[in-house]
Amino acid sequence: MYRVFGIIGDPVSHSLSPVMHNAALRELGIRAVYGAFQVKKEHLKEAIEGIKALNISGVSVTIPHKEAVIPLLDYVDEVAQKIGAVNTIVNREGKLWGYNTDWLGVLKALYEKGIEIREKRVVIIGAGGASRAVVYALREGGAKEIILYNRTFEKAKALAEEFSCKALPWEELKKAEGDIIIQATSVGLKSMESPVPSEIFKNFKVAMDIVYLPLKTKFLQDAEKFCKIIDGLRMLLYQGVEQFKLFTGLNPPVNLMEKMLYEEVKKMEKELGFGD
Repeated sequence: MYRVFGIIGDPVSHSLSPVMHNAALRELGIRAVYGAFQVKKEHLKEAIEGIKALNISGVSVTIPHKEAVIPLLDYVDEVAQKIGAVNTIVNREGKLWGYNTDWLGVLKALYEKGIEIREKRVVIIGAGGASRAVVYALREGGAKEIILYNRTFEKAKALAEEFSCKALPWEELKKAEGDIIIQATSVGLKSMESPVPSEIFKNFKVAMDIVYLPLKTKFLQDAEKFCKIIDGLRMLLYQGVEQFKLFTGLNPPVNLMEKMLYEEVKKMEKELGFGD
């Protein structure tokens, strides 16, 4: 019998998770398939019940369900509770367990480039769902100061209070400075837009974007004149690696997952008219 895994969200047609996970499942000879399931907000409860009813082994969770899914699960890991978001659900004998691997994706993306977080000053752009995992990762990594900028100041302020960090008004962004700047909004997805003025990058040493289409966003293009840059696929890859371990109990072929992700993004860039 084949096991079934998948990703739930809205939209999910653009998701790279099936490419990454299916390649790993095939490579390890696991009789399983990983699909994409579009689930509207109003159908989330039925979808979660469906995971149990159909005996789906596990799912990744993407926007807009990472927070809304929490009360629908049987158990939620302590870290996911602290972050306030679940991106991984594992079905264990009919009981659904929720986890968050996004924060590990953030840490590994930084560490693989030799970036030290401890005692560093980090600026985060955005205060949405993705920012929660980024803030948690940086706190766990020992950042000295975390500063949030968001167009809606109240949202940044609320997140900053929850995680004991600092929020500054959007109007002051042009004066931002620190060691690392992380772009955690969807601005720049499938466009050549950046949420920040290009002149601020001279005030930083490292710039990371969580957007991966195009791979080198305008944010990263502007940043690379002054900073070491980290593209959005790094976080996606490493959160997926940790997901795979939770789904199967096995270590996945990381290099293969990486190769499949970059090949797929190059195809998508061509279709959208980005790249060479």
